[in-house]
Amino acid sequence: MPDTFLSIYLNDAIKTLIKDVLKGTLSNRKETAFLLSQVQQQRENAKKRSVYPNMPVFLIGSITSACNLHCAGCYARATGMCGDAPAGAEPLTVPEWEHIFAQAEELGISFILLAGGEPLLRRDLIEAAARHTSIIFPIFTNGTLIDAEYTNVFDKNRNLVPVISIEGGMDETDSRRGTGTYAAILSSMDRLRAEKILYGASVTITAANLAEVTSDKFLDFLRDRSCRLVFYIEYTAIDHGSKEMELDAAMREELEGRMTEIKAAYPGMVFISFPGDEKHMGGCIAGGRGFFHINPYGSAEPCPFSPYSDRNLRNVSLLDAVNSPFFARLIDAGLVGGEHDGGCALFEHEAEVIALMNKE
Repeated sequence: MPDTFLSIYLNDAIKTLIKDVLKGTLSNRKETAFLLSQVQQQRENAKKRSVYPNMPVFLIGSITSACNLHCAGCYARATGMCGDAPAGAEPLTVPEWEHIFAQAEELGISFILLAGGEPLLRRDLIEAAARHTSIIFPIFTNGTLIDAEYTNVFDKNRNLVPVISIEGGMDETDSRRGTGTYAAILSSMDRLRAEKILYGASVTITAANLAEVTSDKFLDFLRDRSCRLVFYIEYTAIDHGSKEMELDAAMREELEGRMTEIKAAYPGMVFISFPGDEKHMGGCIAGGRGFFHINPYGSAEPCPFSPYSDRNLRNVSLLDAVNSPFFARLIDAGLVGGEHDGGCALFEHEAEVIALMNKE
């Protein structure tokens, strides 16, 4: 049976998201026109989703395993999702991804988050995604490749929303992502601001930078550069022995309290905390409950931090992938949609996830 509570919660959240972003872009004619069109579009998407039990609101698609940076502590590189292709694996082609996007439109999926690797290395695929106008594509990028040509692509296709990764100030960002990255990010932000293009920031929160990236100084910096969306992503250790950078229970409680203050203080911006916001959604929303992840080779996985799969989009339809028996077992076991005490539920219970994947 569909999770009625979650469906209502996420449908309402989309309406609120568009309304809140619209508040900050009323002086921007192109963005205002696009967002107003999305009000009706998202109603239509919600109606389509209601026909299918457990249809997720969004997907995450890692469209390439290649990246132009080598960030310290990169989970994607540690798991092999970013780097050389696995033996015998071929990345999905543009027509294969377009087939997935077309199915998503038919099913009423509202958002497909494009990730990698570095997704802007796939300009052909970014331009293909733009043609699927009933879907909004947040593009999670390191921000170093946003040149004049890409800025033009974003200007013409408002359903493409760049979300730039940043760790805080220059020292924090360059120490993790490489010298000069921060300067490149500022240049990209300036380009987007000059053309009044809606964009966001993705901030990995660690025990070391929690105070920095939730400070008024940092948020003023983003606001003054016309950043309208901020995604706070809690750091997940690349192995179970590297926990010192993860938030502990007290830090998560501090972050939750600070989020309430931030949302009140910055009404022209939208803030999303992950997985923190899942506490208000009845638990983990991965595994098809609210979203699932498609890796560069077509495997349908519960989420990027749980790279296990029993179905591949080369062999099954998107609807079949949503109804994966593996995903169903994760829900039945309470690993998805169960009690949420912070952190990544699937990563913390990796052995149980693998056992459920292999269960006949």
